[in-house]
Amino acid sequence: MNCLIWGSCPVKEAAAFADVLLKQSDAKPTNLSLSSTATATAAALLSSTLHQVLLLYSSRLPLLLLLPPPAEEVLDMLSSLKSHEEGDQEHHRHSNPLHPKPQHGQISPSAHARQLLLSCAELAHRGDLPAAQRTASFLLATASPYGDSTDRLVHQFARALSLRVERLLPPVVDAAPPEALQSSYLSFNQITPFLRFAHLTANQAILEAVDGRRQVHILDFDTSHGLQWPPLLQAIAERSDPKDPPSIRITGTGSNLEVLRRTGDRLLTFADSLNLRFQFHPLLLLPATSSNPLSSISANLTSSSFQLHPGETLAVNCVLFLHKLPKDDGGSDGSHNLRAFLQAVRAMNPAVVTVAEREASHNSPIFLQRFTEALDYYTAVFESLEATLPPTSRERVAVEQVWLSKEIEDVVSREGDGRRERHERFEWWEALMRRAGFTNLPLSPFALSQARLLLRLHYPSEGYQLQMVRDSFFLGWQKKPLFSVSSWH
Repeated sequence: MNCLIWGSCPVKEAAAFADVLLKQSDAKPTNLSLSSTATATAAALLSSTLHQVLLLYSSRLPLLLLLPPPAEEVLDMLSSLKSHEEGDQEHHRHSNPLHPKPQHGQISPSAHARQLLLSCAELAHRGDLPAAQRTASFLLATASPYGDSTDRLVHQFARALSLRVERLLPPVVDAAPPEALQSSYLSFNQITPFLRFAHLTANQAILEAVDGRRQVHILDFDTSHGLQWPPLLQAIAERSDPKDPPSIRITGTGSNLEVLRRTGDRLLTFADSLNLRFQFHPLLLLPATSSNPLSSISANLTSSSFQLHPGETLAVNCVLFLHKLPKDDGGSDGSHNLRAFLQAVRAMNPAVVTVAEREASHNSPIFLQRFTEALDYYTAVFESLEATLPPTSRERVAVEQVWLSKEIEDVVSREGDGRRERHERFEWWEALMRRAGFTNLPLSPFALSQARLLLRLHYPSEGYQLQMVRDSFFLGWQKKPLFSVSSWH
């Protein structure tokens, strides 16, 4: 049985791959409009991006391991919390965001902050927008984005509520510039185990499904910068005859053709260094709309659109992708578009389909339910960052104020076609996959060993918990699962 973990990667080739990634990102210091001090934060983040990527690709193991209170109570709570605000605001105005002192108790106790957030959401839900805006403004002024995990979480949710109340958002807009999103994505990949756990586990399932096959085709949905694939290419190269390596093709999908082309160029350079026969095909898939939900996904999902060749073994990779497909299409759960997609995938008869998703329920049409679920979920995420990173971590600032902020904003502030982060729990995905004709493919003991080693070596905090349930893996913080990975055929 093959196992990703025991391979090794040439350090020079890995470093070159990372260097090209940074050079081609066109990353420049930019005002992120996050706060009055965000420009300095962005500049510092971008200057450290290369170091983060080198850590990812140069080390052998990291490479391969890769109901709220009534509205009338809000005023009382505001009054009870006002004393905690006094004396802190002056400090906030003069503190250094890159070297903040831990601001414990900006809102204390944390249960009061949660109740205020829930009250604000309830006010917005029933249309009392002035009261909702006053509550959100108070929370924004009181909870520091550079305080403890409760402060930072409250600040991000209050910001999203304020945007919802003020109706400032167009249907779909990424407020942060692309280079800031890329930098925060790389930081998220490096400082938390979640993405690397998903990539590593999916890669092992793919490696076992295509073992010994001469022609391998990977259909990867939402490829982005391709961070998942160098470890798999390395593992395949190590198990191949260097004089007669297998043919590996990746069809990478996304909404930005230029990003896909750059990703393909980098992966091709990396594969050449391993003496692999490799091809990369970019496939542009634009986000579907309610007026034409199938035009850009299922209709394009044919053998001709991604050049499926006879004799190839097909693997389909859906890491943090399927939750983007449900839409408000008039159905009970908005899954018509998703069901059509899975039927199209099944018709291709892939050897394996890998699925990784957040273990959360953020797709409810009821705003208050969605808000409460999101608050619980991201509380655990922010607590994990608090426990594993120092207060001065620039990378944590980037992840929270750019990447996670974008997700929270989407779940809380947007509605209709503008809402893309429609997360569901594993039970929902499991039922959907089985109705589409897929059978669960148990993840192997090797995959479990690798995931455990990833946590032990690089994220040793006791708070991270790995579980195997119904032949699938769940990674979470304390007792709350946050991400799941499963494989199907």
